Amino acid sequence: MVIDKIKKRNMPKPEIKDSKVDIPVGKWVKCNNCGEILYKEFLHENYSVCPNCNYHFRLSSRRRIWQIIDDGTFEPFDLKIATVNPLNMDDYMVKLKGLKERTGIDDAVVCGTGNINGDKVVLCVMDGNFLMGSMGTVVGEKITFSMEKALELKLPIIIFSVSGGARMQEGIMSLMQMAKTTAVVNKLNEAGILYISVLTDPTYGGVTASFASVADIILAEPSAMIGFAGPRVIKQTIGQELPEGFQTAEFQLEHGFVDKIVDRKQMKETLSKILKFHK
Repeated sequence: MVIDKIKKRNMPKPEIKDSKVDIPVGKWVKCNNCGEILYKEFLHENYSVCPNCNYHFRLSSRRRIWQIIDDGTFEPFDLKIATVNPLNMDDYMVKLKGLKERTGIDDAVVCGTGNINGDKVVLCVMDGNFLMGSMGTVVGEKITFSMEKALELKLPIIIFSVSGGARMQEGIMSLMQMAKTTAVVNKLNEAGILYISVLTDPTYGGVTASFASVADIILAEPSAMIGFAGPRVIKQTIGQELPEGFQTAEFQLEHGFVDKIVDRKQMKETLSKILKFHK
């Protein structure tokens, strides 16, 4: 048959030349806003802010403290608080153990004292890498302890919030933290202790509805999403179109919920000026 006489054509293999281009894995990150590919080390040096569109990447508590507190001055509170499992969820404690090993922190907030341009403060920094910064019993107790420590030491307190809300794995126990933390804020007010709340992306749920929104001064990072329920839930509930930019920091500033939007590069200096003004 004719087909048997057709020989397979041997195509020459392309010559592969040695390339000196080396692109290490994990060294680059894509901006969630503009899509720009950024070198991680450069991004970290730029305060984790995209140089192309000013998008503020989310920060770990460790990096946030490094940006805000003077070198070598942060002293964390040594609190031995065990997480409760009131609903007896089988995988909850296993998940917490894995998160502690991966993040290097005990729960979704890191608290302690440190200096900002020489002025000592009590600082709490929530970490979205730990169950999206959800507030359970440990977070609520740490925030409460820090406020009481500010009262004892007569120091200003600054809280950086990032949270998806109350921790559903702890049921009603997590909701009780809203009342507990807000009650201590009243003690701060009575004692004349300065309390500054900094809202970062995103700050939602029980955190927004408690200590994060009752400070003397409320700052926010650019374009941070701030609210109680998410825009999609609200839209479905009320059956209406929401205003453009709803729940962004800029929207909240326009409607009086936020006092000032501060770029991350200016955050330390802004906090320092406020502290010195109220000293």
